[in-house]
This record gives sequence, C-alpha cells and structure tokens, in this order.
Amino acid sequence: MIPARQRVPVLDVDATPMRVQELLDAMGSLLAAGTTSTVLGHNLHSVTLVHSHPDVRAVYEEGSIVLLDGAPVAMLWGLAHKRQLQPIGEGTMAYRLGSMDWIPELGKIPGLQRVAVVGAGREANSKAVARLASIVPGATVDGMPGEAWDESLESAVVEWLKGFRPQLVLLGLGMPLQETVLHRRLGQLPPAVYCAVGGAIEQVAGVQKLAPRWLGRLGLEWAWRLVLHPGRVAYRVFVEPWKLAALLIRRRIQPSKTRGK
Repeated sequence: MIPARQRVPVLDVDATPMRVQELLDAMGSLLAAGTTSTVLGHNLHSVTLVHSHPDVRAVYEEGSIVLLDGAPVAMLWGLAHKRQLQPIGEGTMAYRLGSMDWIPELGKIPGLQRVAVVGAGREANSKAVARLASIVPGATVDGMPGEAWDESLESAVVEWLKGFRPQLVLLGLGMPLQETVLHRRLGQLPPAVYCAVGGAIEQVAGVQKLAPRWLGRLGLEWAWRLVLHPGRVAYRVFVEPWKLAALLIRRRIQPSKTRGK
C-alpha cells in the first residue's frame, strides 16, 4: 500500500512521506504487481527542475513514489503536517530518505531476484553491481555504465534492459538526465520499478565517500558534499535556492495576472 501524496507548501510540489520499511513494503507491492513504476526523490535541485523543465515536471507528476530526499523539503513538509508526526512520536527527519538510506536495505524486499544498475563509469558500475549482489543475496545483478551518455548508448541500454528484464532498476545518470531519459523511454522499457538515484551508484561502489548518516538526520549533508566537491556543489548551495525562489514567485504572480485579464 502506497501512502497518498501530500503537499509540500511553499515549494508547490507533492511528495510521498515514507520511512525506510514503508518504502521497502511499497516497492515489494510494486514488484509483485509486475507493472512499470518509478521511485523518485525531491530535493531543492529537483524542485527547481520541476518548475523549469516540463519533461522533469511530467516525470514527477506521474511518479509512483516521490520521496522527501532533501532536508529543506522534508522540513517544509513537516511544518505543514505536524499532526501526522505527533501520534507516532517521530520527527520530520524520519521521513527524509536519500537513496543511500534504502539501497542497503533492498535485500529485505521479498521476491527481488533481478536488479539492473545503469549509470556511473565502468569501474564504479562494476563495483556497485558486486556490492548489490551481496546486499540482495541470490539475486542476479548486472549493470551498464552511463559514462559519455548519448543517443546510441541510450538505445543500447534500452535494448539491454529488454533482454535482461529486471524487476528493479537503479538509474543513476544525475539530474536532469535521468529524468529526461525516463520521460523519453519509459513506455519502451520492460515492466520494472525504475529508481532515479543520482550519484548513489558511485556511493554504493565506494568510489564517492558517503556522508555520515547522522549528518543527514541533522540536515547538514550538503556541508559534507560542499567540502568534498566544492566545484560541483557550490552552485546548488549558494545560487540555486535564489533561482528557485524566483521561479516560485513567478508562479504566484502569473496566475494573478491571468485572472486580471
């Protein structure tokens, strides 16, 4: 059973508040159904893309599960849904799920037998496949690197997935590439649960150092990433929030202009 989506005020997006075991149970139900579904996550970067890229917005609107990935998104959701949190006695961060909060628990999903890993470089992809094989004992795990992604590689991956017929696909191409690929190709892909996981493949592989999980619970994982990858993360931390603010203000102004015509 997948909980209903709930509004994250201010950001104008919907998300599916779930804890780890609830997510695993929901993914098990999706696997058992044998249909095509998607698991996505919302952080400030994805929210910015939703409000600026129609393809990304369409993927999120049609997504089966949209997790509260980023701490600011989870906090804003928690402020609006305090009553939901009070009966269970847990804080907002119990519902903040990054990919590395649930990927190591995939072995708890009953019936998971075929897993595909798409993305990262060849070495990282291979190491991630090996680690996932230990996380999901008895499952067949295989992968395709996503380095130098282009139209021909995209077509090759689609054909490979058709032949492999996985139940679960970890798609780690980074935003917004992984979302635009899902938008273009989802109807051509075999039935499976497609999870957009960003850079998590390199983290599973041990190529990229993972922030201590307690930092994530404090909402400070961004600081860890900023220290390790300043060139990659600085724009998202210091510039993108202002871009998002401008997009949200524009969304509020435009409807009023329309009503005034």
